[in-house]
Formats: sequence, C-alpha cells, structure tokens
Amino acid sequence: MKSSSSHYFRVPAILIALSIIPILAGMVRVHGVVAGELTTENARFFMSPIPIIFHIITASFFCILGAFQFPQYYRHRWPNWHRLSGRALIICGLASALSGLWMTLFYPIPSPLQGNSLYYVRIFVGCAMSASIVLALISIMKRDITSHRAWVIRAYALGQGAGTQVLVFIPFMIAMGEVTGFLRDILMISAWVINSMIAELIIWRSIISQQHYVISQT
Repeated sequence: MKSSSSHYFRVPAILIALSIIPILAGMVRVHGVVAGELTTENARFFMSPIPIIFHIITASFFCILGAFQFPQYYRHRWPNWHRLSGRALIICGLASALSGLWMTLFYPIPSPLQGNSLYYVRIFVGCAMSASIVLALISIMKRDITSHRAWVIRAYALGQGAGTQVLVFIPFMIAMGEVTGFLRDILMISAWVINSMIAELIIWRSIISQQHYVISQT
C-alpha cells in the first residue's frame, strides 16, 4: 500500500520539484518590488509592479496545483476536487499567460537579457498557452476527454518553461558564470522546445494506449 501511494505521488512530486526554484526566485522578486528594493535587475518592474506580481503568483499556483491534475488516481478518487481545481487552473493559467505577454510587450527588457528571437518566442508561448487553455475548456464542455487532456498537457508544458530553463542553465552557469545575449535566448527557448516535445510524446503514448485498449475490447 505504501509503495502504491508513493507511485501516485511521483508525478506531482517531480513537477513540484521542477517548480520550486522559479517559485522561490519569483517570491524573492515580488518581495523586492513590494519592499521598494530597487536594483538593476528589477528596475523595470517599478514602472508597473502589478503585472509581475500577478504573473508570479498565478504562475506559481498554476504549476503547483496543476501537478495534481495528471495522475488518474486523483481524478478518479476526488472528481469534485479535480473539477474545482481545474476551474481555478483556467483562471491562473490565463492570468499567467496574459500577464507574461503584457510584460514581454511593455517592460523595457535590456538586450543582454532578451534579444529579438526570445522576444517573439515569448509572444508565441503566451498566445499558445492561452489558446491551449481555451481549447481545453471547449473540449471538456464537449465531453471530449482525450482532446481536453491533450490541451491541458500542452498548456502545462508551456507554463513549466521556467522550471526547465533552470535545468538548462545550470551547466552553462557553472562553466561560464552569467549567461547573456544570444546564448541566453537559445537556452531559454530550448526549455520550451524540450517541454513541448515531452508533452507531445506523452499525448502520443496516451492515444496509442487508448487505441490498444479499444482493440483489446473488441
């Protein structure tokens, strides 16, 4: 029974662990803005602090709460919780994506921290995450569980970009120190690419598994 319980918690534990460093870094940034601690790193946020605070809080909830949406065990054992938390995730996910878009479009981000390639990819990611959440909502309203699950996985993969970015950056920071410029853009973008590829693999394996189940029942 103990090993079975640990199995059910494995996926949420991995996803929460992936979220921890970005969430802690975000909380430090929020504290700095609220406390009025002006630095070169957070100076742009003082022009309009609400979007960054809103983004960090909603993204944190989206990543932590979303981690418990995927294991079948939780969906079947607590279906009402799954539905209620799913509604909260729609709000948090859209708020996170749209506030991220706002920051990309309106915050004056220094060129060493964001080149043209990262700028346009961030816009694409914000739009793609928002669209995925809306399509997930439309799918579940149509009772299309397969499509709903696929779009939720895609949205969560994009929302978890910051967690994977930490993992991608670590070896380069150890070897080179601070990473800026074009290399920073490429590493940031690669994290979303990695997450999206993993998401599509999970979706593909889920579809194949369902097809095999249907065939076995006929």
